[in-house]
Amino acid sequence: MSHIQETTDHLLSRRSFFGRTLWGVGASAMASMMPSRLLGSPLNASFAPRAKRVIYLFMSGAPSQIDLFDHKPRMQDLFDKDLPDSVRQGQRLTTMTSGQSRFPIAPSMYQFARHGQSGTEVSELLPHTAGMVDDIAVVRTVHTDAINHDPAITMIQTGTQLPGKPSLGAWLSYGLGSENNNLPTYVVLNSTWTAKRDAQALYSRLWGSGFLPSKHQGVRLRSQGNPVLYLANPEGVTQETRKTMLDGLGEMNRKQFELSNDPEINARIAQYEMAFRMQTSVPELTDMSNEPDHIYDMYGPDAKIPGTFASNCLLARRLVERDVRSIQVFHRGWDQHGNLPRDLPLQCKDIDQGATALIQD
Repeated sequence: MSHIQETTDHLLSRRSFFGRTLWGVGASAMASMMPSRLLGSPLNASFAPRAKRVIYLFMSGAPSQIDLFDHKPRMQDLFDKDLPDSVRQGQRLTTMTSGQSRFPIAPSMYQFARHGQSGTEVSELLPHTAGMVDDIAVVRTVHTDAINHDPAITMIQTGTQLPGKPSLGAWLSYGLGSENNNLPTYVVLNSTWTAKRDAQALYSRLWGSGFLPSKHQGVRLRSQGNPVLYLANPEGVTQETRKTMLDGLGEMNRKQFELSNDPEINARIAQYEMAFRMQTSVPELTDMSNEPDHIYDMYGPDAKIPGTFASNCLLARRLVERDVRSIQVFHRGWDQHGNLPRDLPLQCKDIDQGATALIQD
């Protein structure tokens, strides 16, 4: 009898759990469909949230933490000594080091100094960042269980090593909805990098929507040619013709939805309508000729070169000003397995001034 009672209690607790969970999922889904004017001030919030938008700067390939933010002065005394077994505890390091006969300790080549009231130690490679350390938080405990790049970056972008799950930007789009009907809720900017060595690939699934509706996936803006492929009308097609064509296509899609009830059809209709509005909003967004000289001085000379990290930081600021909910800026080339003394300073020069300007702008 006691076993039956325990089983019943277990089932009841599961029902209670799923009931409460579904309320949470329903609230998130409703948020994505509510008018934007209702999203500005959440009802019954326990505190007044200040952050409404996210700019996520991601250095793909993993910057060397001991050369930038995680000073290890004692390693100077251990230079060229073998890594103690107590550190590795028998764990395989990487395939690239499997053929090494020994694992010598190599301290950082760069000088560190304390900056700001916080006294945060920053490498000499990041002078602009060092000047505003009191405006940022340095967290030294973030890690994954993944050794290789692809599962690690997948984990950081989606919360799991398994591909196919929604990215952070997709979740923000799904949970918070849009505040601008003329631009995507989630925009991705891929930057050029100076080191020009082979870099880890960036797959579109890193900004994908996974099992969420496809309207929540990131939209990549290109730095060369049309910012979005096929956004411009083909030669000989006027704006009025395109609008008539889209209206007819939308009507056919709505009839198909009545037959199949497939939610992806509604997502497709919304994407076509968004693309039409973006024909006006995107050119205005990417035309940075009206930015004053002092802004370019702040972001650095690279800000005038489309596709650079500094230029994308400035573009990210313009997206935020237009109420885009989530912007992700990628910068590749941080996987310095060889020639770190050459490549790491180049990579830091790419991002230091632009990232600092974005935070202070």
